[in-house]
Amino acid sequence: MDSTDEVDEDDQLLNYAIQLSIEESWRNDFPASVENQKIFDAIKRGDLYTLQEMSDYPAAFTEVDAKGWYPLHRASVQQSVQVLERVIYASYRLTLEEETADRETPLTLATQAGLVEIVCTLLDHGASPHRTNGRNESPLLLAVRTDSYDIALALIKRGALVNQVCLKKWTAMHEAAKVGCIDILKLLLQHGGQISDTDQHGVTPMGIAAEYAQAEVLDILIHNGGDVNAQAPNGDSVLYDAAGSGNPDCIDLLLQNGANPNIASLSAQLPIHRAAYEGHYLALRMLIPVTTRRALRLAGQSPVHSAADGGHAQCLELLLEKGFDVNSLLDQHISENYGDMRKSAVYFCVSNGDVTCTQLLLRAGAKPDLDPLSCLLVAVRAGRYEIVKLLLASGANVNYYFTVVNDTLFPTALQYCLRDEMMMRMLLNSGYDADKCFVCRHDSAWTDQTHHSDHSGKKIPFCDFVSVSWLVQYAGRAVRVLLDYVGYVPICSKLKMVLEKHKEWPEICDILGNPRSLKHMCRLLIRRKMTPRKLGDPGIINSAPFPPLLKNYLMYREYDLYGSLCADE
Repeated sequence: MDSTDEVDEDDQLLNYAIQLSIEESWRNDFPASVENQKIFDAIKRGDLYTLQEMSDYPAAFTEVDAKGWYPLHRASVQQSVQVLERVIYASYRLTLEEETADRETPLTLATQAGLVEIVCTLLDHGASPHRTNGRNESPLLLAVRTDSYDIALALIKRGALVNQVCLKKWTAMHEAAKVGCIDILKLLLQHGGQISDTDQHGVTPMGIAAEYAQAEVLDILIHNGGDVNAQAPNGDSVLYDAAGSGNPDCIDLLLQNGANPNIASLSAQLPIHRAAYEGHYLALRMLIPVTTRRALRLAGQSPVHSAADGGHAQCLELLLEKGFDVNSLLDQHISENYGDMRKSAVYFCVSNGDVTCTQLLLRAGAKPDLDPLSCLLVAVRAGRYEIVKLLLASGANVNYYFTVVNDTLFPTALQYCLRDEMMMRMLLNSGYDADKCFVCRHDSAWTDQTHHSDHSGKKIPFCDFVSVSWLVQYAGRAVRVLLDYVGYVPICSKLKMVLEKHKEWPEICDILGNPRSLKHMCRLLIRRKMTPRKLGDPGIINSAPFPPLLKNYLMYREYDLYGSLCADE
């Protein structure tokens, strides 16, 4: 039903344009003759005497202004019946179906202006109640839109077709359901209005009423035989539309009258998913107890995913409180709809950059490494420092390898932050394996076989990765930062050639040419024993039996750029 939102916006813009056109037509006119100018001025003043005089010039009544308006159109948007009748008699060379440049007839203009007596006068003089405007909207539909019962009644009495459709197969019944015109709706039903007619999206008036939260309209339609389980071609049910509006009265009314909450749309969405995604807390509370686990299983997705995707923390809390699994995964056929093949609810939060919901799910026990593409990599690539911090504290694998794009010898996360020292430090402080960045096959001098496997020859080493033209400018600073997290490491000939062109090269040479301090080596050894998972969890570090100064040293607090930035703020 999302497409109807676009229809609503279009209608509002068109109505505004029409009213503006009517107002401007009184100001910005360029008549073709002096007589025509006098006619327009007389209509504006309501001057019957001048109009009577000008009736001796019938040709002037057939001239239009710059907006394509005849005097007849002008007379149809003012309130004097006598003025209109004078103009009608003088415009005998024209019909009452003449159109403006915007393809509005006198009757559609009068209807939109809400002028009941003018409408009745036009109809009495033979204006057709069926003639549509340029958007194929009937006068009756326009009367409903302006909530004018008297005009609607006048049109129906003079033969207006109750079920006449506009260009988008939108009927007066749809319009009445949308705007909540109860009296007009009853009038339409009394004169043959069809409850089962569908618009161009296959939606009935009941679906429209549910979408626009018109509970009283829904009640009337139900008691006149409306199908509470009607579905649009895309599978959206009336209850699904009601869940989208979030109106508890509509949802309760539908459920009380037999609406099935376990009917899924073609996109495998249930009403509970829609309510969770839109953040309608009360609607969600009503749908949770009536939605079956079987229906959710067949849908292949949890409402937790929907609430996470919509970014609604209150709905997430409600779902978790009601026992929904925080680590529920999308079924394969749902996951395949996403290019990244996401599966977990926390991935939606990370992908959306939603810190609040990410934190909520992680605290509730969400596992950060359940997706093919690590949540941590997504957050690092997007530069989401706070989310990266949360993921690392919850045990995200900082040394994760994602080999689909680049199969590297070093853990993947570093690929996405070579330009960002703050992010690099955050990963390295949390146990990123910096030693892997100095493993390569270029020089035979490197013989540490612990970093090699049968397939290492096919993997891309760090020295090759940073040698590409768009990354080489960051190589110097990146290597200098990495050296703070390793002991002695060799620099291969290829990496050396790259680094010699950077300003950091002298400092790098100084570090590599001298023994590392005992304190630094002890820090590396202790950190290696602690494992990255523990290093990333502040709770574990704070509970460790170390003096505060030692804890700070072990955790590279002097290089915690993000922590320092947050403290300054």
